[in-house]
Amino acid sequence: MERTQLFDLMGELKLYGMKAAFDEIMATAIKRQHEPQRIVGDLLNAEINEKQARSIKYQLTIAKLPLAKDLEDFQFEGTPINQTLVNDLAGGGFIAQQRNAVLVGGTGTGKTHVAIAIARSCIRSGARGRFYNVVDLVNRLEIETRNGRQGRIAEHLTRMDFIVLDELGYLPFAQSGGQLLFHLVSRLYERTSIVVTTNLAFGEWPSVFGDAKMTTALLDRLTHHCDIVETGNDSWRFKSRDDDHAARARLVSATPASSDEPSATVRTRRSKGSKLDADAGRIASSRMLLDKFPPMTGTASPNRFGGLYGGKDQHERAARSSVSGDHALPVGQTGGEGADPRRAMRDDGLASQACGARTATTGNGWA
Repeated sequence: MERTQLFDLMGELKLYGMKAAFDEIMATAIKRQHEPQRIVGDLLNAEINEKQARSIKYQLTIAKLPLAKDLEDFQFEGTPINQTLVNDLAGGGFIAQQRNAVLVGGTGTGKTHVAIAIARSCIRSGARGRFYNVVDLVNRLEIETRNGRQGRIAEHLTRMDFIVLDELGYLPFAQSGGQLLFHLVSRLYERTSIVVTTNLAFGEWPSVFGDAKMTTALLDRLTHHCDIVETGNDSWRFKSRDDDHAARARLVSATPASSDEPSATVRTRRSKGSKLDADAGRIASSRMLLDKFPPMTGTASPNRFGGLYGGKDQHERAARSSVSGDHALPVGQTGGEGADPRRAMRDDGLASQACGARTATTGNGWA
């Protein structure tokens, strides 16, 4: 039988793995003089591997994981995370035992990263899972109830091996939503494993669900067979940002001062939100206004960059200018002789343009 005829038959039987590996397997078999039984076995193994790869790809797609995160990308050093426990969860043994897992810690400590990595590892081992943000799931349950189709999501999730509930406690939801979530957890109890990430201790969960007794019953089911992973409170994002800023500072300091030299191939760019020159008519940040312009003082009402005379602004700094009489100096105006009212009007206009203020000015520049 010709090669093309074999490929047509493989295509009709949907033996795509066997078809893709046919040429390589046959070339190796001829070179090493393999027996027919081994050739058939190699073709069948190629087909099985291809089907498994397609299945894993499909399961990763329907799991709706927001990012591709793996444990190899996570830095356990310097964190209180129990790496041995996390690796055990990634092995999928908790699914076979119908156990749950709760990852608790502060913002930016790697809870979602670890949960996604555990989910991906379990799916590669043949498990089926689904990822949900808790608020999104509650909204879906409420929409389902309003449409008179309650119970369908729960029925679908009971056929899953595990689900991930991410960011419990970050945003509150209505008590009716908490009741629906409690009903879902009750349906999944000892059927589908649940992985929860939260920034709240168990004693703070009633503040999210709004019902202490219902929350106690939910925790009783969730923690009956459960592993707790504590991620601490030190934000990994803040640490990474500090390291990035340090590296950027070293890069800028290494840049040649003159752009005319042939080696000056890297040009520094002004970062977003940086301070611009006020005299050029551009003001980029409120922090610059605090540095360039004194706050409004006197009897006039305070603006958002300064307070009344003798008081403090919202940054706990005392008012820096003084006036005599009942008049107030506009932003950018200084006391004493020789002060230019036109300059005051211009500077006040710049400040108003930057902060969105609508301060009316008279002809002589006073507010």
